[in-house]
Amino acid sequence: MAVSFLTDTPKTLLNKFDTKIDQHEAKGKITTWERSEDGEYYTHTSDEWKKKAWMKPQTKSDRLVFNIIKPKSSTVTATVYGYYHGHLIETFLNHFDTDFTEAKATAKAASDDYCG
Repeated sequence: MAVSFLTDTPKTLLNKFDTKIDQHEAKGKITTWERSEDGEYYTHTSDEWKKKAWMKPQTKSDRLVFNIIKPKSSTVTATVYGYYHGHLIETFLNHFDTDFTEAKATAKAASDDYCG
């Protein structure tokens, strides 16, 4: 259960995501995602979806990958999986559509996911 964005500049794309989350100006700010206290994970901010899962990024040579991580107290349901993956792709399409050429989500758990 991973989301990947094909790009020549994966670290730059991740930095842009962080910048849009952290910015103070309302215009263009990403308000639907927040980082964990240690800055390593992302969760959705809405009351209904907050902390139902975490997305952990990793940069590869040709892509930015987000793996889904379960919260300590529960598993990741198919509904949570679908929401997190779909919304992350939507966020990147809305804010960074010129920074990647392809986005995809795996249908089953990927090797670096921890969702069970």
